[in-house]
Amino acid sequence: MIIKVCGMRDSGNIREVASLGADWIGLIFHPQSPRYVPMVSTGAGIIPDRGTLSDDCGSGRPLRVGVFVDDMAQNIITHVVNFNLDLVQLHGHETPTLIRNLRKTLVPSIRPDLQVIKTISISAPADFVRCAPYEDCTDYFLFDTRCPQMGGSGQQFDWSWLDSYTGSKPFLLSGGIGPDDAGAIRAIKHPLFAGIDLNSRFETAPGLKDAALLRPFIQAVRAKQED
Repeated sequence: MIIKVCGMRDSGNIREVASLGADWIGLIFHPQSPRYVPMVSTGAGIIPDRGTLSDDCGSGRPLRVGVFVDDMAQNIITHVVNFNLDLVQLHGHETPTLIRNLRKTLVPSIRPDLQVIKTISISAPADFVRCAPYEDCTDYFLFDTRCPQMGGSGQQFDWSWLDSYTGSKPFLLSGGIGPDDAGAIRAIKHPLFAGIDLNSRFETAPGLKDAALLRPFIQAVRAKQED
């Protein structure tokens, strides 16, 4: 069970969440998001901007996931390098061609082990057919609740619809997962269910996660692996 905690931007808070057992940390690079992580200019002209987060997240740091929404390929590549990203999550209307081109540029010369997550917004069981064009160019899907804005609705779709997913790639579940959902998550039996994505319902403010809420939830979800 992969536990991804998304929408983080404070190094101290990231270290705290990492100590709770989070596997992946999501950094949002969509400027319209209240959890946007900016870059700070080095003032050196030709030298790329540097990431604003320290790479010191303690021993065995979680993998870093950069979240992008319909961004330019060059901007994604710059962020992969400057923020030392392990995974790229594409949360907009990115095409399979863009993903293939990203891979050709980044793998193996820049990030040999880079993985790609494609978000698919779900409002009905039929939406899972939209995964098919991405099967050969992504490593994971992330199923989120369709809403007018790009993510952050805090709403769940009907998780029984997951049975309609017949693809070959593992997936993460997102969208409105909260502190009381550990039991429902443990009840999901889909063979390709790989993990969960946590965000707004574990916050004290946008981008700041509440360890007091995350700690018992992560422990409860992890209990599934010990049964």
